[in-house]
Amino acid sequence: MKSKVSQILKKELREMFRDKKSLAMMLIIPIFIPLLVLGMSALFESQMNRPVEEYNKIGLNYSPTNVEQNIMDETQINPIVASEEQLKEKFENGELNLYITKEENTYTIHGDESDTTTMAMSLAESYLNAYKEYLQQEYLVNHQMNADELLNILVVKEDIEISDNYFANFITSYAFMFIIMAITVSATYPATDATAGEKERGTLETLLTFPVKSRDIILGKFLSVAISSIITGILSLVLTLISLFLANNVFEIYKDTNLMLSLSSIGYAVIVIIVYSFLISGLCIAIASKSKTFKEAQSALTPLTFISFFPSMIAFMMNIETNTILSCVPFLNFTLLFTDIVNNNLNLLNMALMILSTLIIIAIVLKVIIAQYKSEKVLFNQ
Repeated sequence: MKSKVSQILKKELREMFRDKKSLAMMLIIPIFIPLLVLGMSALFESQMNRPVEEYNKIGLNYSPTNVEQNIMDETQINPIVASEEQLKEKFENGELNLYITKEENTYTIHGDESDTTTMAMSLAESYLNAYKEYLQQEYLVNHQMNADELLNILVVKEDIEISDNYFANFITSYAFMFIIMAITVSATYPATDATAGEKERGTLETLLTFPVKSRDIILGKFLSVAISSIITGILSLVLTLISLFLANNVFEIYKDTNLMLSLSSIGYAVIVIIVYSFLISGLCIAIASKSKTFKEAQSALTPLTFISFFPSMIAFMMNIETNTILSCVPFLNFTLLFTDIVNNNLNLLNMALMILSTLIIIAIVLKVIIAQYKSEKVLFNQ
């Protein structure tokens, strides 16, 4: 049996490495990971280091007092005084980042959801809060009250553990999510070519004339696709580590932050990549085997790419943490374990549960595929 499986495996690998499209899927897709890491890092840094002149033009429909002017000078606000109608027009034309209107003692900040308005909002709020505090102190002093005692009647101290760099968490999480997606995409083409492609070319019937069991054929094809996926995953991991190293040393937003993984973390990441590669390879072959043509198989496999990626996005946005139950949930468990690996808080029990649950799924999938290959209706598109 082993020799027959190895012969099928050699055949599939030989055809795979001769196929330019398979090689492209396997080797080119991981190249996008450094572009993602370095590109997004450059974008984050450009946003953080934007000159204040790009978002400090704030309109006022009133003349600021000397105190207000001093506060605005300290916060680097460039005030533009005009009527409300003129301010609205200037804002719509892009001459203002936002504008403030005053009616008696009520100040209203007008703007939109653009990046510059958001940054200008922080300047406006700093100015208004500082001016409000000045007015409060002045009122208390004029009424012969102790301003310090009243304003500091409640003292709040902060003892908050400094969280990890947000940008570092974001970029590492998305880099590892992209590894998952790269493995998925790279598995679809060889799985399609090894199943629906052989049906369409008529080579599957020739293969079945040899004294080889369906089980051996499936295992050979499955292992060839898995090997292709593992190569993509390992290459993606290597490029991720290189790009994280470069980003760590180039961009100021990662200052005092270590983006690199320890050797043990890299080893755990490799295990996750290998297990995921086996899972996605089995699913791709199972879906593609049901298709009659190469094009039909590609269409059927397209949703699998999104299914593999969306749980990662949801887990990241909702800050979901790993537990024993989620460690057994397909797709979601891989993302959560990657996050734990990056944060150096991996629980080996969760890792074991992920491996065990995935092996069970793979066994079921392979059993289904073998049953499909024993059916003439499925094999010959009857």
